[in-house]
Amino acid sequence: MTNSQRIFFLIIIFTLIRGIGFAQFTQTIRGTVNETVLQTPVAGATVNLMGNKSVITDSLGNFRFSNVPVGTHTIRITHVSFKEAVVANLTVNAGKELVLTIPFESIVKEQSEIIIKGDKRKNKPINELSLVSARAFTVEETQRYAASVNDPLRMATNFAGVVSADDGNNNIVIRGNSPSGLLWRMEGIDIPNPNHFSNAAGSGGGISILSSQLLANSDFLTGAFAAEYGNALSGVFDLKLRKGNNERREFALQAGVLGLNVSAEGPFKKNYKGSYLINYRYSTLNILNKLGVIPNGSPTNFQDLSYNIYLPANKAGTFTLFGFGGLSSQASKFLDDTTEWKNESDRFRFTYSGKTYMNAVTHSIRLGSSTTLKSAISYSKVEATFELDYAKTKTIVEQWSNEKYGTGRWGFNSMLNHKFSARSSLRAGVIVNRIAYNYYQRSKEERDEPLLDRINHTGNTYTVQSYAQWQYKPTNKLTLNGGLHYLQLLLNDKGVVEPRASVKWDITNKHSLSAGYGLHSQVQGLGVYFAQVKDASGNTQQPNKNLGFTQSQHYVLSHQYLLGKNLKLRTELYYQQLSNVPVVNSDTSTFSTLNIIDGFVTDALVNKGKGRNYGLEISLEKYLSNHFYYMFSNSFYQSKYTALDGIERNTRFNGGFVSNLVAGKEFITANQRRTFGINIKLVYQGGFRETPIDIERSKAAGAAKYVEKDAFTLQVPAYYRTDLKLSMKWNRKKLTSTLSLDLQNATNRLNVFGRFYDPLKQEVITIHQNGLIPVLNYKIEF
Repeated sequence: MTNSQRIFFLIIIFTLIRGIGFAQFTQTIRGTVNETVLQTPVAGATVNLMGNKSVITDSLGNFRFSNVPVGTHTIRITHVSFKEAVVANLTVNAGKELVLTIPFESIVKEQSEIIIKGDKRKNKPINELSLVSARAFTVEETQRYAASVNDPLRMATNFAGVVSADDGNNNIVIRGNSPSGLLWRMEGIDIPNPNHFSNAAGSGGGISILSSQLLANSDFLTGAFAAEYGNALSGVFDLKLRKGNNERREFALQAGVLGLNVSAEGPFKKNYKGSYLINYRYSTLNILNKLGVIPNGSPTNFQDLSYNIYLPANKAGTFTLFGFGGLSSQASKFLDDTTEWKNESDRFRFTYSGKTYMNAVTHSIRLGSSTTLKSAISYSKVEATFELDYAKTKTIVEQWSNEKYGTGRWGFNSMLNHKFSARSSLRAGVIVNRIAYNYYQRSKEERDEPLLDRINHTGNTYTVQSYAQWQYKPTNKLTLNGGLHYLQLLLNDKGVVEPRASVKWDITNKHSLSAGYGLHSQVQGLGVYFAQVKDASGNTQQPNKNLGFTQSQHYVLSHQYLLGKNLKLRTELYYQQLSNVPVVNSDTSTFSTLNIIDGFVTDALVNKGKGRNYGLEISLEKYLSNHFYYMFSNSFYQSKYTALDGIERNTRFNGGFVSNLVAGKEFITANQRRTFGINIKLVYQGGFRETPIDIERSKAAGAAKYVEKDAFTLQVPAYYRTDLKLSMKWNRKKLTSTLSLDLQNATNRLNVFGRFYDPLKQEVITIHQNGLIPVLNYKIEF
């Protein structure tokens, strides 16, 4: 080969390498534009890919942009009869098409011709009837925020007024309320607690069953809920599912500390708009245990499956099938060497197993040009078994508790939306649940006491809910909502009508003022109604059978101020008045259900307790722009309760304040092929409350005894934590891979969880929250 040939060959090789190195990968952006009230497609809307080109939606509201460079993009939608909508900071990756469903709000026609622009809040609630104490959250937020680990509950602790109840699980406290007051909803259907390692009547657990692969943008509510939400006191997660890609098959694989994930989506056949989306996860911890990596044979096992199947049927409407299921188990053992039994807790062993699943079929159909009807049938089942043993010696082991809970629920939902005009619309619906249950709880309070049957009941009952809510817009700047919700428990024929109202006034393009009111009620955990107590004659009674609902009146005043294109200041004042709270039926007791996290209370209760929560929330949020975001929030609150003794006290969850700072920055290479992300979260909050321990009485009894008259007068030291997340994303041809490291409690600070009496040491010991926990993940999408 001559020198000139060598030079020519090297030039060709260099050109190819340079072309590969700087090739701009592309992907498709497509989707549907839907009217907000009826969720029907909008034809003839102009969809502009900023800095690129524009297209017009077809008769089904669809649009498409092909060969879009990977990176961040913004879409603007306009139509003469609708408010301008902007969807900013859309991330286009090489591995997956970006398929969107964009809500579009109608314009109220006024005499003066003006240009109406939509709400500039990037986190505006998807449900147009949620005007106060509500925000949308994106799947990207559950993936981006430090320590969120794709979990909606952990993600929510970044928002004002929300704190984590415990590092060891994902329970959250909203505005001082018990975690048990939270409602989970998916595609309009009330669902069971979607978490592994959950307890009876709880709303959280150790790990979320839900996969971020299935979730679409959803709503999170913290007060004065719209009339369609019932049987909840503190908050609502209104989850939406995304449809699978109906044009091409796509896959995702993920391996990490929490599990091995496999997901698949795609069309059923060519030229049919239906699709499937499915995700399966298997516990990495179980694999490590089987390999002998986890010591002492104390495994934490779980697996879960979730799916969404979309089946359009032309004039017959649209059908969907969706659901999720999870299995979890955990066990501990006694230490073999009894000389290592240093604390009373070393003498306990436990086994836990749980099963949760839910399946639903929905049907949506358009009834004329102004009405839609969506109906659903669902079935869910929750089962849990918990056994606790106590070792007096290595060979003498006694049972301490045995609990078995099973709840099966058939549900029917139907919701009608009718749009009278651009000014006026009505939503009404019904929710009926048939609940079958089998509850058994046998336990003892202290070491030398006998085992007693606390609950032992099998049967079924119904809950019935109905609602109607009207929205009226006198002008484009003023929105009024009013409605009623009805809740009934047929077990004891208790029922309540709950009024709801809210108003939003867009004072200027930058200022808006909102106010809301609602009466909200919640059924007690079903096992509470069947608590067994012996009377003076030794006969077994069920004193809680006729308990009523816990009720809470919510008052909210909110102000939003857009300081800039991507910067928002929100201030919210709230007051909650709780009544009919179950408390122990004794004027010397300080017990109230407002202080529990989960579980079935087995004491004799009466609806004579009270409570109140009030506070101020201030949050400053910079939406992701120029590859940078932050959110700084401060909440100042008080949470009080009154038991049958008539004395107002701090609740267990009255920390007084919480401050959060969440921020992140992305560094992107010139050709958009690599993205390095760094995200941080700082939390500083007041400690929860606890009751003093009477040391001398505890020593004499051999078990913890409390100074009950001083309930919750002590406060745990303030909680401080730093979380850090590092990530690197690579875009290759038709493939995207992401490596991330989540450092929960990156500084390894040992926050105090609580103080407890140890009968073995005969002293009060301090238990701490989790230390540093690294969570490593690697994900491939193609």
